[in-house]
Amino acid sequence: MMSEITGYREEVQTIKTAILRAQYAAAKSANAQQLQLYFAVGGYVSANTRNGTWGTNALKTISEQLRKELPGLRGFSTTSLKYMRIFFEAWSAPGDEQAFLDSSLVSDESSDGGLLQIRHLQVTNSNTCSLDDFLAIGFTHHRYILAGAKTLDERLFYIHKCAFEHLSVEALKRSLKADDFHHQGEVSNNFLSTLPKGQQALRAIATFKDEYLLDFINVEELGVRDAEDVDERVLEQGIVQNIKQFIMTFGRAFAFVGNQYHLDAFGIDQYIDLLFFNRDLNCLVAVELKSGPFKPAYLGQLSGYLRILDDFERREHENPSIGLVLCKDMDKGFVDYVIQDFTKPMGVATYKTSKDMPRELLDALPPIDDLRMLLERSDG
Repeated sequence: MMSEITGYREEVQTIKTAILRAQYAAAKSANAQQLQLYFAVGGYVSANTRNGTWGTNALKTISEQLRKELPGLRGFSTTSLKYMRIFFEAWSAPGDEQAFLDSSLVSDESSDGGLLQIRHLQVTNSNTCSLDDFLAIGFTHHRYILAGAKTLDERLFYIHKCAFEHLSVEALKRSLKADDFHHQGEVSNNFLSTLPKGQQALRAIATFKDEYLLDFINVEELGVRDAEDVDERVLEQGIVQNIKQFIMTFGRAFAFVGNQYHLDAFGIDQYIDLLFFNRDLNCLVAVELKSGPFKPAYLGQLSGYLRILDDFERREHENPSIGLVLCKDMDKGFVDYVIQDFTKPMGVATYKTSKDMPRELLDALPPIDDLRMLLERSDG
């Protein structure tokens, strides 16, 4: 009997995969239908509230009546109806741009009751965000994107990022707060001249940002009484304690290898602050933490680490290792100038910790113990 059971493992996995794919397709289809419905309702609300057809309490009355006639209905509160109006107005004509989506709403006067006809949405003018991207993310994601990103290019960036990286709402909020759109591809680097493959260099440039928001590091919680007395070990301790959040901040496809990673070449002990592996780049990524402003000597130190990694740690199928200096401050023009003399692929970026954030923003963050409890629950 046991051999018979084990003999069907492949068949079970085949059926299981089909079920999961069908569930994913159903969820994706349901989300698309919901967005199309919300877009249509938003257009209907917009047409009747902006021209004064409805009174001031119309949305509240409509919401209450809907819940009476459809018990258990969720998502159609007065506030939600206003969000749907924002959703329609933003995407049917965002600012001075040509409409991003064609109108999916028609008020058919010849039909009984003025029927809302919900047609499939179509993207009209984007090379960076597909309709699949747009329909793949939930309405809550769209709400936060519309509230936090003001230009069309920004919004399309975050929609694609959410769809491609499968960001949760909380991860999206972190990305918006870190202003990832304006920090993409701006890291000071020498990738184009040091990486052998042009596509690999462009991928590396897109992977790293010019500034990282490490707002999860609370120096007071780490036992530092004087906020100015924050050295590399304190930063490293905070990052390692919150490595899950650091990787989410750092970007997708990073796997943590270790901190104070030991290198032993020619009998000389050396230690890399943080070592990662990036699956998209297929390479080791060494990160050096510096508590003060940038110094050219940091590049020399990191270049030596990368040489040892490539000669003693890198595997045959992997690409050349990449290094990143994370420092408190830098003159970008100066860094761009001196980094070109190095033959190992490296970048330099800055960071901010909790002590660098405005007081009002810090007060709005949950206590660090609550964050840890949430992380522990999500790991369970």
